[in-house]
Amino acid sequence: MAESEKNLEISSKASSSSSSMLLNRSFTMHATAADSSLPKLNYASLNRAVSSNKFYNSMESVLSASNSFKGKVKQLRNLFEPKKSPKKINLNEPESPQQHHLIKLTKPVKSLSLCYNNESSIRLPGTEDRIVVYLTSLRGIRRTFEDCYAVRMIFRGFRVWVDERDVSMDSAYKKELQCIFGGKNVTLPQVFIRGKHVGNADVLKSMYETGELARVLDGFPRRQPGFVCGSCGDVRFVPCGNCSGSRKVFDEDDGVPKRCLECNENGLIRCPDCCSS
Repeated sequence: MAESEKNLEISSKASSSSSSMLLNRSFTMHATAADSSLPKLNYASLNRAVSSNKFYNSMESVLSASNSFKGKVKQLRNLFEPKKSPKKINLNEPESPQQHHLIKLTKPVKSLSLCYNNESSIRLPGTEDRIVVYLTSLRGIRRTFEDCYAVRMIFRGFRVWVDERDVSMDSAYKKELQCIFGGKNVTLPQVFIRGKHVGNADVLKSMYETGELARVLDGFPRRQPGFVCGSCGDVRFVPCGNCSGSRKVFDEDDGVPKRCLECNENGLIRCPDCCSS
């Protein structure tokens, strides 16, 4: 009897364990089936949506901040700037002297400053029969070089001879120009016609455009088209023939070299063929 009871207990335990295993299997099968029936989430798309929402929110905040800043600036302008009331013009009302003067100024008039002044107080003695231009051939200052070149081309177009005095080739011309203007430093170029001061490049360009320069140059002898000096090439300077441009000559009496007195600091002299003085 005791053995039979033991056998029954063992069989009951085995049956209960097998039934529990069957229940667990069925539960896991149902759970996996239920999990597989649910839709799978795409985490990459969710991350993209979240990042795009953050970007649009940041852009909206920037736009709102800029709009608020513009509004504040507009308020400050309204505070400090006086309101402009539209001015009504009455055509039937007679014009006052001031209004008539303003209307006259709006009409096109000839430039009074950029024209040839025949009564100029600045004179260059000894040049009443020629055109003298103080200029520079150096390209150190671009605007100055371009103005000097433009003046040379304007006169070359009229085929008139010009006494070009290059201050970069001879410092004596720079001192001479300063003495003419009372020790003041003036810009280059400076033009003199028949001994009278005309002005700088802007004045000469204005005279050329209005046709006044052609009238002023009437009476000057004309050169042949394309004429170029064969000695200096229109540079107006040649090397000194006494010292060959070295600025030194040998003194036989003292037996030592001395400074040449016929050339300038660059060992150059005025071209004897195209320059009369």
